[in-house]
Amino acid sequence: MNFGAGLGEGGWDDHGALRAALGRTAEGLGLDLPESDGNWGRLAEYVDARNGRRVMVYPPGEGRRTLQVNLQDNGTRLACGWTADLAEAVRATAAWTGGAGLEETRAQAPFIRFRPWALVHEREPFGVVELTWCAKLDRIHMPPYDRHPRPHAVLAAAYAQPVLRRLMPVNSHFNLWFSTSVEEFWKTRVGYIICPYDKGLYGVRNEGRLIARTETPEEAIAFVVAALPEGFGPAS
Repeated sequence: MNFGAGLGEGGWDDHGALRAALGRTAEGLGLDLPESDGNWGRLAEYVDARNGRRVMVYPPGEGRRTLQVNLQDNGTRLACGWTADLAEAVRATAAWTGGAGLEETRAQAPFIRFRPWALVHEREPFGVVELTWCAKLDRIHMPPYDRHPRPHAVLAAAYAQPVLRRLMPVNSHFNLWFSTSVEEFWKTRVGYIICPYDKGLYGVRNEGRLIARTETPEEAIAFVVAALPEGFGPAS
């Protein structure tokens, strides 16, 4: 069933009608979905508290006549996909919230895609720090983050440094810094902040003060590594 079937007068712009259409599609397929609730412009959000699984289905955006479907496990997006087929979106949601693995979910809904790291994590879960790095690096493959190669280049350059890879990467407004805590990472910053859009260059700042501007992300990361204090351990 595609978007042309089962919609009310609101059509593409009526998110309530689309949520209802997903419900009718699930009923027609004989599939059970968790309760859904629209949030922040999302079409629907399905949560199974028993296994920490969540499916977020976003409405069609400007110039795009497809649903975006994200699959999360305990707050981390492991897979996503785009489809105009309501039945496919329902099958993906039912499979994932029902406890199916990534490959099994993709077998039920072939539009779903995931990166190799997600499959590795599913088989042998990463620690919090490594999982955070993987999820952040993976964003370059997803809109709207794919429109911002400079922040990704900074993140990739940082990940290449073993001393930074053991810290929590933290982003805000595309800027990047590092923390020694996996929970209170806003309060436990260590080292400088890198600003990938600092007057067309890569800015290195500390408490708002400019330390340097570089032409490459690797040079900016080198400033951060050189200024790290001695004796700090990995993020915990």
